[in-house]
Amino acid sequence: MTVENKTNQLTSKVEGNVLVLERTFNAPRELVFKAFSEEEHLKRWWAPGGWTMSIKQFEFRPEGVWHYCMKCTDETQEYFGHESWGRAVFHEIVAPEKIKSVDAFSDAEGNVSEELPQTEVTLTFVSEGNQTKLINRAEYASADDVKTVLDMGMLEGVTMTWNQLEELLAEMK
Repeated sequence: MTVENKTNQLTSKVEGNVLVLERTFNAPRELVFKAFSEEEHLKRWWAPGGWTMSIKQFEFRPEGVWHYCMKCTDETQEYFGHESWGRAVFHEIVAPEKIKSVDAFSDAEGNVSEELPQTEVTLTFVSEGNQTKLINRAEYASADDVKTVLDMGMLEGVTMTWNQLEELLAEMK
């Protein structure tokens, strides 16, 4: 029996105010879920290349808060020295199948930005033998908000971070 390797292919589609991202990872579902649910793993892959990730607060439980900062440390990048803060509140966790949260841009104190879009995120982890299909369904208040995050480079950022996730998963196996 031949198993097709479908990794490294991010697919995206916009359905009105919803952005759906999918990718299959060459790792079992429990391992992929672990990479999303444990602080020490998130620090290693969440930020795009040339950026570091620090976590100010991480409570992986329903109504728990994840407050984090990505900082550009690559002197060759346009955003060198820039910090991008985020704050997520977990609403539903069904290990190893699903994580639902509301994610927002914030400041260092965790105050949510009113100028930038918030996202209702549902991550679904689908077991496909020894591989896992990750479905990231991001719902925004409007189609304009989807356009805003796409214009900010979200697809490029997710592609970079999910490539780093694939590398981490290979190490974790």
